[in-house]
Amino acid sequence: MIEMTRIVFMGTPEFSIPTLSGLVQSEYEVAAVYTQPDRPAGRSRGMAFPPVKAFAQNVSLPVFQPQSLRNKYEVQQLANHSPDLLVVVAYGLILPSDVLKIPKFGCLNIHPSLLPGYRGPSPVASAILAGDEETGVTIMLMNEGIDSGPILAQQSVTIDPQDT
Repeated sequence: MIEMTRIVFMGTPEFSIPTLSGLVQSEYEVAAVYTQPDRPAGRSRGMAFPPVKAFAQNVSLPVFQPQSLRNKYEVQQLANHSPDLLVVVAYGLILPSDVLKIPKFGCLNIHPSLLPGYRGPSPVASAILAGDEETGVTIMLMNEGIDSGPILAQQSVTIDPQDT
């Protein structure tokens, strides 16, 4: 049996929250949450939290919002959490090789399409616009490519004609 306890979670939109919630309720320790920086939103252009940040703060998890993971300070700060695994769900940044090498068991990406189809940032909309009859989710081990690592599991779901 693999002994794994510490997870660093990376995600930004609402889509990421069910996975983070499941991890919080599991036997694993979520050591930190990484999400995109707050951004101006709405007519007033006031600063808005990413949904993952709001959820993480609500359950008292430490939140980090680096502009980039390409500088040594941010990479070291991530490494200081000593993660056994990174779990990435719609984080919105490409992870450099220095980051991918940090966790003992690698980095898992939960991607909302049946890879290798619809890589990139808008796979659900792409599947619907293409008229596909099904889509799904893929869990993959990350590598330096974009949504190109080894596939570990997939689950399909039907796209109904009324889905938008």
